[in-house]
Amino acid sequence: MPTRGKVIPFPRFAREPGGEHGLVEVRRCDQAEALVLKGLFESQGIPTLLRSRLAYSVYPFSVGCQGEVVVLVPASEAALSRRLLFRLASSPPTPLPQ
Repeated sequence: MPTRGKVIPFPRFAREPGGEHGLVEVRRCDQAEALVLKGLFESQGIPTLLRSRLAYSVYPFSVGCQGEVVVLVPASEAALSRRLLFRLASSPPTPLPQ
C-alpha cells in the first residue's frame, strides 16, 4: 500500500467570546430599517456595523430573508442600543403636520 502524503489542516481562527471583534447582534431587519438604525445608533455615539450576505451590486432586489441585514454594535454598547430600540418600539408614532 503506498504511503499517503502529508495532510495540511485548514487554518482556523479563534472565536472571541463576544462575537467577531467583540461585536454583538442587536437586530435583524431589511436594508432600509438597518440604515435608519445605523443613523440612530451613530447619532448616540454607538459605532455600528451592518452585515449582509447579499451583494446589492449584483442583486439589486431581495426576497424574504435573502436580503436580511444584521446590525452589530460593540458588546459594551449592546445594552444602550437595545434600550434605544425598546424606547423606539414602545413610543407612539407622531402625526405628520398638515
